[in-house]
Amino acid sequence: MSNKLQAYFDEYADCHRHPMNRLTHKIAIPLIVFHILAMLHWVKLFTIPGTAFVLSLAHVVYVASVLWYLTLSPLLGAVMAVLYALCFPLAEVTPWPVVVGIAVFGWLVQLAGHVVWEKKSPAFVTNLLQALIGPLFFIAVLLKRWPRRAPA
Repeated sequence: MSNKLQAYFDEYADCHRHPMNRLTHKIAIPLIVFHILAMLHWVKLFTIPGTAFVLSLAHVVYVASVLWYLTLSPLLGAVMAVLYALCFPLAEVTPWPVVVGIAVFGWLVQLAGHVVWEKKSPAFVTNLLQALIGPLFFIAVLLKRWPRRAPA
């Protein structure tokens, strides 16, 4: 793991120590990621000439996010690329009121974790990049890439 990614994860972990807060994030983060990509997908930029493909703001954000993730960790970036890509077909079939409901529910669960259990502001309040680190952090935990183990 790069020193840069280690520093991001250290900062993120510092705001997510309470087990119940971490549990709320395991529920809320996928919902928040989905609703953000779904809502950005509503913003159509243009149709690629000669195709039926409509480029949306979500596509631009997806590419930028994945490229940044890949610079931090090729493995984690590739996993995030696949997981984020799964949001697109789901966004296409999810009615907008459901997306809005998911957004409200996801943010309420996320904020409850910080207000009720953690008693500390979310990491993205002081560093906006932490909003992108949150999903990456939980994938790293899931794949046992975090915490970093000291060499034997």
